Amino acid sequence: MQSGFEGAPQRLSDVDLFAPGAQEHWYQAYAILHEEAPVQRLPGEGLTPGTDAFVLTKYEDVRRVVMDWDRFPPTLSLLVAHIQQSGEMPTHIPDIDAMVASIVSLRPDPDMWRAHRKELTDPWVGPGCTRHAAMITGHVDDLIAGMLDKAKRGEAVDFVADFARPLPQRVMASVLGFPQEDIPRLEQWGNAQVMSYVIGTTHKNILTPEQSAEKFRLLAGMKEYVAEQTREKRARPQDDMVSFLTQVEYAALGRKLTDDEINGVVYAMVIGGLETTQYAIAEQAQLLCDRPGMFAQLRGDRTAIRTFIEEGMRLRSPTQGLSTRICSRDEVFQGVHVPAGSMLHLRWAAANIDADEFEDPLELKLDRKAATRHLAFSQGPRSCPGSNISRLEQMIAWDRLADAFADLAYAPGNDFRHQGGIMLGIYRLLLNLTPTETP
Repeated sequence: MQSGFEGAPQRLSDVDLFAPGAQEHWYQAYAILHEEAPVQRLPGEGLTPGTDAFVLTKYEDVRRVVMDWDRFPPTLSLLVAHIQQSGEMPTHIPDIDAMVASIVSLRPDPDMWRAHRKELTDPWVGPGCTRHAAMITGHVDDLIAGMLDKAKRGEAVDFVADFARPLPQRVMASVLGFPQEDIPRLEQWGNAQVMSYVIGTTHKNILTPEQSAEKFRLLAGMKEYVAEQTREKRARPQDDMVSFLTQVEYAALGRKLTDDEINGVVYAMVIGGLETTQYAIAEQAQLLCDRPGMFAQLRGDRTAIRTFIEEGMRLRSPTQGLSTRICSRDEVFQGVHVPAGSMLHLRWAAANIDADEFEDPLELKLDRKAATRHLAFSQGPRSCPGSNISRLEQMIAWDRLADAFADLAYAPGNDFRHQGGIMLGIYRLLLNLTPTETP
């Protein structure tokens, strides 16, 4: 992540992780917070009036929270409880999205959450994702072929547009069983899903009423599309995730899934399966450009790729942080009293470069031990269900890139600007790629 942008904080009073443009100097802000305010209070910004929010930046604090659902319940679980107590069907609540609606019936508590993962998602994007290795390799090779053509003509590539963005789009469409020609619509819906995380304000990612209306207008077409695909696959199931969801007997409930529940699962797959992997691969390319000789190391020792991608996600966490938990009782973090009912913003990216947890935290070490202990996918019962397939995509991507290219370097014209919000998403990345010499 390039430094030197105007507005970089110099002191604690300058630090506002959620201000416009803050994403360009997050890592300078983390250094200040670690030194002066590892628990930063946001007065009056809690979930309910009169309560506060607190930003946690230390690894031990963030990990303690994510590992304990009961003591630090997810804010989403409070919404689910409200829906259940209201007696209203989720589809009748204004502006309720498909994922929340399905959570109410499929995974409202920790036990159901684990069952949902084991029975419904693990076979496809969890440990069972190895079934997709050949498919992922095919998409990677196809995208590399396009970049090779440009490189052989002496042209720079936009690594985001030519590789990092389309790869997870193609993979997720294939996993779900959606036609590749429908990817532009999936991309539009994916962008609508993450709108609050990109243009929303404050740590709560708040949209204006107009922005919220536009989000749900765009997503209305997604529900119709998924319903059509679901009907088709109920009648003629294929070897894909949506077909599986139409046929599986969900043991936790003793029945098959409804169309609306399948829509909610698909919603979660799209929102989680596109952005994170794109941002991870794009940031890893920058880490290589900033470290001459490291790509050659990966080319010479492919076993190092696994540690490289883990270190890349630790150093440049795709999702930097989220306000996802509430304190169920009074707590103390780093000597700071945090009252019951306070909202917690978990800053995974800052925790991942905590010097008290990681030796030489800003160094990318290909020999780092226990490299997977970072929090880029969170940890505990609500860790990212698609972490396995994301890792597989990244592994295959860099292995095949190392086959195709001898080197990569920044091309002229980069401005290294990132989108707003809470995800580390660079808009474009211009690279010069050197093809591998072939006989």
